[in-house]
Amino acid sequence: MKIALLSDIHANLPAFESVLEDLEKQQPDAVYCLGDLVGYNVWPNQVIGLVRKHGIATIAGNHDLKVSKIMPSESDCSKEESSEYAYKLVGRKERDYLLTLPRHLRIEFQLNDQPLNMLLVHGSPRSINEYLFQDLPDQYMQELVREYKADILCFGHSHKPYHRVINSGKNSSEHFHHLINTGSVGKPKDGDARACYVLVTIDQTAGKIDQDAVQVEFVRIKYDVEKAAQAVELSLLPDAFADNLRKAY
Repeated sequence: MKIALLSDIHANLPAFESVLEDLEKQQPDAVYCLGDLVGYNVWPNQVIGLVRKHGIATIAGNHDLKVSKIMPSESDCSKEESSEYAYKLVGRKERDYLLTLPRHLRIEFQLNDQPLNMLLVHGSPRSINEYLFQDLPDQYMQELVREYKADILCFGHSHKPYHRVINSGKNSSEHFHHLINTGSVGKPKDGDARACYVLVTIDQTAGKIDQDAVQVEFVRIKYDVEKAAQAVELSLLPDAFADNLRKAY
């Protein structure tokens, strides 16, 4: 089974459209989005519309939940630059959609008469705002995946993609866990301005004792970065957001 995971679109329509085009070629069996559809750019409603049109199962990100405190703007009443402008662009029906998204999704496979659990979160299982950086100690991550019974833990939020395998087995037993950060479709922060998503391949031999049985591929997609950056500069959003897109930081 081939599963596509994407996250942190951040209202970047050109990037998301390019990823959707690539997904049409890849033909994964399932597509999941780990949140943050909005923020930082001017196309939140169009991005939400495409997510819903394509039936992409989605969880809430921290930026999605910000719309609960910032109501849609009826007019461009303020001419000052503000990061809040990104949330004021979100329409009322789109706002209702974001505020009813689940926080986590759990997928359980039964392979070789054994369960294999995949947990999809935005930040971490403990908090939507927690960053699971690649250099966190093994012990911390082992405690996390054991607590939430996650053989494959998938998350975004930091916008920095990585795949890390840890072993939580004790004594002579082995229990491998896959930690997968999806990176970001619409606002990469790893120095590569291309959109990023992940393809996870799980076959019938996959299990907890074979660390190579789950295959993870990071897919980078070129898109019109300048179009997205200029849209920021022509809006009431801070110009710094455009520089973030061009330089991927």
